[in-house]
Amino acid sequence: MVVILLGPPGVGKGTQGAMLAEALEWDRLATGDLLREAKRRGTELGRQAATYMDAGELVPDSLIVAMVQERLEAMPARRGVLFDGFPRTEPQAQALDRVLPEVGRQVDAVVLLEAPDEVLHKRISGRRHSPESGRVYNVYFDPPEQEGICDEAGTPLVHREDDHPETVARRLEVYRELTEPLVDYYEASDAPVLRIDGDQTMEAVQASVRQALDEALDLGET
Repeated sequence: MVVILLGPPGVGKGTQGAMLAEALEWDRLATGDLLREAKRRGTELGRQAATYMDAGELVPDSLIVAMVQERLEAMPARRGVLFDGFPRTEPQAQALDRVLPEVGRQVDAVVLLEAPDEVLHKRISGRRHSPESGRVYNVYFDPPEQEGICDEAGTPLVHREDDHPETVARRLEVYRELTEPLVDYYEASDAPVLRIDGDQTMEAVQASVRQALDEALDLGET
């Protein structure tokens, strides 16, 4: 099985992807993790990627796709795969469609997590991080007991640049422009696009994802 997880920033893809991969005992392929792993291992592709990463440049799609193919070729044929954060653009999706048949796979389903922009803005812009404890708060949904102070470390919380409202707005614009068109792309294919309400509790979203996948792919009691 190959399932692609799509959705805008702040909708919870990372959390839901990790939970789903663990529950189904699938491999979760996130390009960021692949890049860091290849760089750490010092593979040929990793060394090539490192030249871009160290220079603060985007790694070319061709290199990312080559890493994805390398990883898929090394996996057991019957092992399920969950793509989280890839593909991000239509050219990446087209490249993946060329690679999958070479490793005896195809896209079986696309899970699209959705939530209103207002919710997404609050989830991202409301984040506050504690450098000392590593804990992440949200001023709207999970605030600290004392405003701006970590409950565990007693030190000031940090509002990261990527979480500022103007940056969040731009991230959502980029998603609408580059990634959202993938919904139409996959709806025109044979793979079902399963729309999930991401404006629920973490557990409710996961239950909805599992039910939708089971109905579409007959996963059984995995």
